[in-house]
Amino acid sequence: MIAAGRPFLPLFLHVLGAMVLVGAMLSVFFLTVAAWRKPLALLSKSTFRTLLIVAIPAWVVMRAAGQWMYSEEGWSGDNDPTWLGIGYMVGDIGLLVLLLTTGFAFWWSRSKKPVAGRIVAGLSLLYLVLLGVAWLAMSGKWGS
Repeated sequence: MIAAGRPFLPLFLHVLGAMVLVGAMLSVFFLTVAAWRKPLALLSKSTFRTLLIVAIPAWVVMRAAGQWMYSEEGWSGDNDPTWLGIGYMVGDIGLLVLLLTTGFAFWWSRSKKPVAGRIVAGLSLLYLVLLGVAWLAMSGKWGS
């Protein structure tokens, strides 16, 4: 019911982008873990392509729709709720983690070094944890 008073399209796009981003990062994590047991070149290339084609555009949709929602709600930066700050922090730090993960996935797809795959797995798991914290903060409206 909290979402009933919010603008529909920006909220829908924000949640859709976040859901696709979580799904992409879960896929990346499972692809890297699967590659530990059976190293195939296809898994490293699929990981890189998933990040490049799905995760980065999903982040852009999530962040742009979140900013759109922010402006529609009339927030100004003064006395914003805590959950909003957590969401912005995870979004901004998450872009850095996402770009690092994509860079290491590119290195892994080119070099086939197992250490690169392990770094991609660790970074994708880190980002999943960060996204989980943002999800909990936004769904529970911490510090409203």
